[in-house]
Amino acid sequence: MNKKKIINDPVYGFISIPTELVFDLIEHPYFQRLRYIKQLGMTHLVYPGALHTRFHHALGAMHLMDMAIETLCNKGHHISDEEEEALTIAILLHDIGHGPFSHALERTIIEGIAHEDISTMLMNKLDEQFDGRLSTAISIFNDTYPRKFLHQLVSSQLDMDRLDYLNRDSFFTGVSEGVISSDRIIKMLNVKDDHIVVEEKGIYSIEKFLIARRLMYWQVYLHKTVIAGEELLGKVFKRCRELTLKGEDLFATPALKHFIKNNIGRDAFMKEDHHLEIFASLDDADIMSAVKVWAAHPDFVLSKLSQNLVQRNLFHVDITNKQPDKAFVSSLIQRAVQKYGISEHEASYFVFTTSIRNNAYTAGDGNIGILMKDGHVCDITTASDNSNLEALAKTVKKYILCYSKGLL
Repeated sequence: MNKKKIINDPVYGFISIPTELVFDLIEHPYFQRLRYIKQLGMTHLVYPGALHTRFHHALGAMHLMDMAIETLCNKGHHISDEEEEALTIAILLHDIGHGPFSHALERTIIEGIAHEDISTMLMNKLDEQFDGRLSTAISIFNDTYPRKFLHQLVSSQLDMDRLDYLNRDSFFTGVSEGVISSDRIIKMLNVKDDHIVVEEKGIYSIEKFLIARRLMYWQVYLHKTVIAGEELLGKVFKRCRELTLKGEDLFATPALKHFIKNNIGRDAFMKEDHHLEIFASLDDADIMSAVKVWAAHPDFVLSKLSQNLVQRNLFHVDITNKQPDKAFVSSLIQRAVQKYGISEHEASYFVFTTSIRNNAYTAGDGNIGILMKDGHVCDITTASDNSNLEALAKTVKKYILCYSKGLL
């Protein structure tokens, strides 16, 4: 069988699958599942075009990794054929552990475990199935490989993951502020003292990258309507679990029912193999098929929340710099109690507070180093004459109040 395939990608044009092993990994059910997990969770409720998947993103990041490897080799840095294939596999599989709706339900289906941990577990399973041929890729992914700069291409503040998702999410949402010159940034990459650095002439492209990332967070990833959709989905899932633990037998696909009925924590998930296999069959369809059925459930809270999600009747969201007024929140809860004829506990599904954090650049956490013409390396915030970059390194925290629109 010819495994040297070409894929037509709307962002980059033609993407080549470089080796037979990479082709076989793409064909594997673990990876094919990513076709049915949206990259941006509930963002399509705001930007209707944001229906692209983790499958798209993984292939795009793989394509950029191929460009990065070529650039570094052309600058005299030796990367062996084994390392090249391992880098390709590490970036291809970096998001394989994402659950349904990506970040919207992360740490909800399984408490206390991040998608990176599940990605490592699935990569270890694939390594067994492919006779140990993923061991180098796994060590690069986990940052245990001796050549540290290889891991930075997969996971850092300037990795192929971020370079792809900014351009891809901009393309599908239509938010042009996120468009970055990934080609130019990759051409400016170099290695100094086993660290990825950016040559001085690429400094303005990095400034644009950091500013674009900040704008995409406020305009897309943390858009208040996106937050409303994700919080609503989270509340639906919380209520269905609450009812199930009280003995209700709710409709769900077998895979989803496994995680609703069993309160599986991090330790149990890591130790018992069957949880991982069941998780690897979950995708967005499991969640939405259940939500559509729950919309007719006799429990008022579950049915109301589910109807609201299906019909896009989302929470009203206030985002402020200060914590919401407690008296105002209490009055809203009382209105929900009276309007719906429910308890205060049940009203907390319709009125609640939370918070969000955003920082485009974390100084000190695998800094983006700029390689100056005299050979020394300095952090982007020092090398740049753009005073805004120091502000980007500060974490911005905002407070959120969500409540049903009919309460005011």
